[in-house]
Amino acid sequence: MILAAGRGARLRPLTDVLPKPLIEVGNKPLIEYHLHHLAQAGCRQVVINLGWLGDRISSALGDGSRFGLTIRYSPEPPGALETAGGIVQALPLLGGGPFVVVAGDILCDFPLARLAPPPPGALAHLVMVENPDHHREGDFALEDGWLQLTGRKRWTFSGIGVYQPALFAGLSPGKRPLRPVFEAAIAAGQVSGSLHQGYWSDVGTAERLALAQHSPMVNNWAAEQRDTS
Repeated sequence: MILAAGRGARLRPLTDVLPKPLIEVGNKPLIEYHLHHLAQAGCRQVVINLGWLGDRISSALGDGSRFGLTIRYSPEPPGALETAGGIVQALPLLGGGPFVVVAGDILCDFPLARLAPPPPGALAHLVMVENPDHHREGDFALEDGWLQLTGRKRWTFSGIGVYQPALFAGLSPGKRPLRPVFEAAIAAGQVSGSLHQGYWSDVGTAERLALAQHSPMVNNWAAEQRDTS
């Protein structure tokens, strides 16, 4: 699942007329990086939730066949459902087993093929990254492959994870943030984690978008396109 329903208010006025996942980074819509990486990792079915200007996303991507994927869409009501609420609504489209979720507003070179179902006893596995300047306090600690609410060193959640449907069991439909869901599962010792030390950026502001335009990922993609042209 790719999370693509957000308003992208911090990127206004650009996002007044264009949904954030379709903003181009290196002459390529941000969401297409995720689609290509998912296809390269062997994924064949993708669910995308839609909110602000969501019809433009579905029109741009279609059924996903040009990416080697089958895309299904989960439209959300005005104002969207926040992250956990969007996932809960999309659960019927995601099947009964573990599924990968990728935030649509990040740029990351993590090899998605490395992702595996959460280990026994875990309801989720989160990919963590070094804390960026705008989030120095981090999110969760990582010790011996398991996330902790407190610890000497806290890392930032990348927006990439693998979840068991049971992580969302009992949650009623509607607007719901994801962090409290994580915190409850982490407190119960049910969330594993790993650290990615490659490139990652939350493309959430005009300044970070400008930096992403010259990132290693974008440069590598441009070089690959030149080599295949």
